[in-house]
This record gives sequence, C-alpha cells and structure tokens, in this order.
Amino acid sequence: MTDTSNISGASATSTAASGSSRRQVLQGAGALLGTLAMPAIVRAQSGPKIRIGYWPIAAGLPFYAAMELGYFKEAGVNVEVIKFAAAQQIMEGMLADRVDGCANGTGSANIAVGEIAAPGSFKIFCANPSNVKNVLDEVIVPVASSAKTMADLKGKRIGSGPGIQNVTLAKTILERGGATGATVVELPIGQHVAAIAAGQIDGAYTLEPTGTIGRLNGTTRVLEAGVISKYVLGDPMAPWFGGSAALTSAFIKANPEVAKKYITAYGKGVAYVRSKPVEARQFLKGYTAIEGALTSEVPLAAYTMYNEFAPADIAHFQKFFDLFSEKGIFSSRLMVDSMLYKG
Repeated sequence: MTDTSNISGASATSTAASGSSRRQVLQGAGALLGTLAMPAIVRAQSGPKIRIGYWPIAAGLPFYAAMELGYFKEAGVNVEVIKFAAAQQIMEGMLADRVDGCANGTGSANIAVGEIAAPGSFKIFCANPSNVKNVLDEVIVPVASSAKTMADLKGKRIGSGPGIQNVTLAKTILERGGATGATVVELPIGQHVAAIAAGQIDGAYTLEPTGTIGRLNGTTRVLEAGVISKYVLGDPMAPWFGGSAALTSAFIKANPEVAKKYITAYGKGVAYVRSKPVEARQFLKGYTAIEGALTSEVPLAAYTMYNEFAPADIAHFQKFFDLFSEKGIFSSRLMVDSMLYKG
C-alpha cells in the first residue's frame, strides 16, 4: 500500500512535476481547485498497474462492478483504486501524476480545468449523462417548505457541493430559475440533508443519493430534478454529461495496450450495469456510503462510451462546457471533441 500520510497537495505538486513549467501549471490549477486531499487506497490486483481515482458516489458503478466482477483482472490489468474526498482533487491528482485516470462521477468541468491548464493531458472515454429521467442533479428543500418552484428560493441560503463545477452550476440554475438574491454556500454533499434539517441552509443544489436519503428519512423533498438539463441545456431531457471517466494522455502514450485493455474491461462494466441494474447495485456497497434500503432506491446514471457519442450528444456536452467559458471560469473555449478518446 502506498504511503500518502506525508503528502499534501503542495508537496505532491513539487515531487510529481518535472521542471519549473510543470510546477507553474500545477500551481495555476491549484489556485482554482484547492488543496489536493490525501486519498485512501482501497485495493489492487496483479498485472501492469494503473492508478484510478474515484469519488465515492453512485455514478462510479461501472467501475465498481468491473472491479468486483474481475473484468480488469481477466484483462491482465492491475488496478490500484484510490478514493478522494472531492472530484476536483482527482483531476489535480491526475495532473500531478499521482493517478493515471478517474472513474465516472468525476466532474467533467473539473477535468476540463486541468485540460486548459495543461493542454492535451486528458482523454475522456466514458461519460455519465443525466436528465429529468436519469436523475443525478436536483434541488432539495425541507419537507415542510412552502417552495413550489425555483423562484420561491429568492433570497434563501442554498447549499452546493464543493468545487468550481458545483458552485458555478448552483449559481446558474438559481439565476435562470428566478431565485434572485439567493446565496450559495459550499458544503460537502454528504452534509446537505443534515444542514437543511438543522436550519443552516434553506435548500441545496445536490447530487444523488442525497435526495433519496432525505426522502427516506423524512427530512427533505426534491423541489426539482434534472435542473442542469433544464436550466443550462434548455431541455429537461437533454443529456448533461456532468461526470466522466478519463485517462491521462501520458499514460495512454506510455502504455497503449494496457490503456486499451482497461477501457475495454471498463466497457464490460458499463454493459453489465445496463443489462443487470438490479444486480449491479450491490457493488455500491464498500465503494460508497450507499447501503441497506438506499441501495435499491438510489437512481442510477446512464453511460455513454467514447464510441457511442452521437453528434447531438457532443453538442450538448459542448453547451455545458461553454457555460464555463461564458462565466469566465475557463480561460479559453475548450472543444469537447478534442478531449474524447479515439480508440
């Protein structure tokens, strides 16, 4: 097991980067993304090693399933699994060469920030689209709240997950939904229900399974689901590619055959989740905090592999990225197609 006890975001940057230019790139990304968390390594298998970072949410299910069903082992790939506290920290870990890739659920915009800081560094090979049907994103309020529409949150304190992607999206949907004067408060997603129950915030832009947890314990209710598709993409059924699985270009270049084997095995995990969603849910346990009754209740994301993207999908993905250019988060316009793995 790798010892990460003495590695901070700053020291990881200085030890992993080669040369002053690399350090400058990482310092620039760090200004946007914050300090790199110290991850916990879960398990590894035999064979050529690939280090994969993941955020413990339901969207990573194909990766969890592929691990537990032995798909990577069958492919002769040794996967070292590293859990991070937040999605943007995974991207910084990839940029600092502490991990070679990420599982689904890692914020696509977070990956894009790294790509802008160091062009050509990342290749997305699977994304997890959501909308009002395949629910991931939602706004929740106290179960007794009188709010009926987004506009009813005017002047309220609204929680948001940490990081540039979550905060930017929270502010955008509140603004476009008519909730003028609302204040966005960054909180870990796992604290959203408790913060609402304690009266610290009046609602939250959050991700599943938060809404399901609040519903099951009688604390919160969903005011509106699929909010990014509706307020950012302009269609409640439009696919929002908010999370992605990716590998670093450096790893792909240095280990092309291992990368292909890994992506193929990952694709088997996607196929398993699609064909056997009920059976696949069991693999949420151990990788996430989802267990018990929640395992059968939490909505599952959809998945699109790199060779399944239709022109309309890429257009919706691009519209999502363009929001961050419009808001000044991205220093330049980033083209989605340039980041997709080509096989």
